[in-house]
Amino acid sequence: MPSEIPHPDPHLDRVRVDESPDLGALFHRLNNQLGIILANAELVEAKSADDTSRSRGTQIIASAMDAIAITQEIRSRAKRGW
Repeated sequence: MPSEIPHPDPHLDRVRVDESPDLGALFHRLNNQLGIILANAELVEAKSADDTSRSRGTQIIASAMDAIAITQEIRSRAKRGW
């Protein structure tokens, strides 16, 4: 049975990975959002006046980078048909 992912259209409950012509667009949108999170975390890290805030920025950066890598892995597996 094909895997299912949430679809951004609130009128559609779910879309099957193997039936979605817009799957690439979904990954693109997700990567764009992760890029925004990453850029803002880098600003927090760079502009923080105290070690605690810098550390939090560093943690967010690491998490965003992990999420980007996971997104790439999911996309790769989806292309291979899981």
